[in-house]
Amino acid sequence: MEAIQNVINTMVGYLWGPAMLVLLIGGGVYITFRIGFIQLRYFTYMWSQTFGNLFRKQKQEVSGTLEGDLTPFQAVTTALASTIGASNIVGVPVAIYFGGPGAVFWMWVTAIVGMATKYAEVVLGVLYREKNEQGEFVGGPMYYLKNGLNAKWLGIIYSFIFMLTIVSGIMVQANSAAGSAETLGISPIISGLVITGIVAAIVIGGVKRIGKVSEKFVPFMAGLYVLGALIIIIANITQIPSVFALIFKSAFTGHAAVGGFAGSTVALTLRNGMARGAYSNEAGMGSAPIAHASAKTDHPVRQGMWGMFSVFFDTLLICTTTALVILSTGIWQNGDISAAGMTAQAFTDFYGKAGGTLVSFSVLLFVISTIYVILYYGERLAEYLFGHTFSLFMRYVYLIAIFIGAVGGLKFVWLFLDLLFGLAIIPNMIGVLLLSGVVAQQTKEYFNSEQYYLKDIKNKKSA
Repeated sequence: MEAIQNVINTMVGYLWGPAMLVLLIGGGVYITFRIGFIQLRYFTYMWSQTFGNLFRKQKQEVSGTLEGDLTPFQAVTTALASTIGASNIVGVPVAIYFGGPGAVFWMWVTAIVGMATKYAEVVLGVLYREKNEQGEFVGGPMYYLKNGLNAKWLGIIYSFIFMLTIVSGIMVQANSAAGSAETLGISPIISGLVITGIVAAIVIGGVKRIGKVSEKFVPFMAGLYVLGALIIIIANITQIPSVFALIFKSAFTGHAAVGGFAGSTVALTLRNGMARGAYSNEAGMGSAPIAHASAKTDHPVRQGMWGMFSVFFDTLLICTTTALVILSTGIWQNGDISAAGMTAQAFTDFYGKAGGTLVSFSVLLFVISTIYVILYYGERLAEYLFGHTFSLFMRYVYLIAIFIGAVGGLKFVWLFLDLLFGLAIIPNMIGVLLLSGVVAQQTKEYFNSEQYYLKDIKNKKSA
């Protein structure tokens, strides 16, 4: 077993090394140029079409003329339910621990580049979506690889690898949830049964129930954690200017050893920051367009705006909030605390025992949301490969995997998670890069059209 684990770890090391970062970050930079730096040029427009639209219903939605199964907000919260996970709380301090404060800067850079990649994925996901046997819209990398690139075989490879990844991912996530529940005094068996039951109640209702749950669940869980973190940041507001100075300086110089921190080189800082950013917002992994393909929208680009917003929300808001808590409190310099436990300790130091409970509860909520959405992704992948009946069979395989993972079973399967994730990225990024010209054409059409962007601008001026 140890020999197999060493082989897998070696393979993961190569797969998630410089080549993967070049594919994800380099690919994102290439897409950014192809679509004219849309995430920077149209940032305010993106904001108005996403967050700014949450408090007003579009006339088309009310009249029911838009095709799709979910509202744009339900689609993005469903996608966010997957990307906002335990890594937002425990992964960021790990990046700081190994890469220093400068890792946060490279995490930001990765997010800005990732906004373009996620935008392209979502545009393609909506553009090449289909209707399944039940009349529901389905899409994702497998469909734009088949319909856009005429490479059905590549879509099959992506679907098969990612379907297996879901099994491993569910087990790991369930174990994290059970671990958080255990800190609250709940045994893994009980938490495993409860989590399995909650997820089953959500996913058995289909995509529309998933969307309805996500639009309420995600804002609550994210708001609870961010509010708790912001109070700590405000209490340490005098430290924030020096924290930002430290982040920018360390990004280009590395950081010398201090307190419990062993020090880092610029290479370590860059690698840890970029890896954390890429892993957190999932830009390039192809998961988000599976959810976004169900959205009610009048144009793929409009839904693409929600794709960009999701990266901003996940990395530039939640991950940054965690980073500022870790750095402003100085907890990252404490050598007696593990990297993964820094956030919980910072909350405990500030709020007392209730702080640790809040973090554990937040991790539990984040993980449950991730589980029910990636299970939905797994169903769609299975449906693409073998049809609707097989997808229902896989639904119950995934539900069983939740309980097995919660109680700590089949840990051997967990070893393959990072390896499978990395392998799934390759065919997806091939498709996104080769279809980037289509994304550019759709973008140009949207922003030059009297029906879409120009109409929105006129309406805004007349409002």
